[in-house]
Amino acid sequence: MTNTEKNIKRVFDVFFACIGLLLVGWFILLTAIISKIVIGGNGFFKQKRVGQYGKLFTIYKIETIHPKEAIKENPKISKFGQWLRNAKIDEFPQLWNILEGTMSFVGSRADLPGFADKLEGEAKIILSVKPGITGPATLHFRNEENILKAQKNPEAYNREVIWPQKVAINIQYVKEYCFTKDIYYLIKTFF
Repeated sequence: MTNTEKNIKRVFDVFFACIGLLLVGWFILLTAIISKIVIGGNGFFKQKRVGQYGKLFTIYKIETIHPKEAIKENPKISKFGQWLRNAKIDEFPQLWNILEGTMSFVGSRADLPGFADKLEGEAKIILSVKPGITGPATLHFRNEENILKAQKNPEAYNREVIWPQKVAINIQYVKEYCFTKDIYYLIKTFF
């Protein structure tokens, strides 16, 4: 990705993150308040994720699981929390991540430490761009949560099957970067 492409991507991100926050900022706050009442916890979920160049940053989401449930091996998700996840409403606070410059609309998903920060060789190219709310690997594994639920050992399946495929898809995304493809991924995400 050239510097010009990075600048175009950043201007696009800032412009539409501002518009998004102006349009749905009230909805994000309302949903966080409802989450706090229905689920408990703080309403907002914050977690450290691996970002551009392998630097850790704090990702923001609407809380979908009570903090006491989140530490369990098989946490229970309330109907409201599941609805937030299915509708992807829990992701809306990431508009703030985009505005502050830690994320982009399109890129690889921001992973927990132990995955993206362990990339080696050619795969490190993925860390040269900001993680995104959506992207080709995110769209390919749109039903990842359901795929993992169907496995006997979800963690092993994720490490051995899903993660290597995501890495390959994300390498291709960075190597063949094109702004018009970003627009395509955004349209495909919303429609």
